[in-house]
Formats: sequence, structure tokens, C-alpha cells
Amino acid sequence: MGIWLELGIFGLVFVFAFWQMHDVRKAQEHTRQQRAREKAAQEVTDNATEKASDKST
Repeated sequence: MGIWLELGIFGLVFVFAFWQMHDVRKAQEHTRQQRAREKAAQEVTDNATEKASDKST
């Protein structure tokens, strides 16, 4: 009977670990997308700044 209790606890820990890995992967993907958006916005800002400085010279 005790083995089933231990297996049940192991199963719960296993499911919890998978759930945590799922959350970590979602957070990593969110961070990657956010960094890509920030990089794109920075490039647009840099390009606009370069064009403005080219026109002034």
C-alpha cells in the first residue's frame, strides 16, 4: 500500500515539474518577443536619427 502513496507523490512532483518547465518556456518566449520588439523600435529610432543628422549636414 505504501508504494502507491510514494508513486502518487512522485507522479505529482513529476507533473509539477512539467508544469513549471511549461511556464518557464512561455516566459522565455515572451522575453524573446519583447526584446525583438524593443530592438526593432530601437533600430527605427536609430534610422530616424541618422536620417535627421544626414539632412542637417
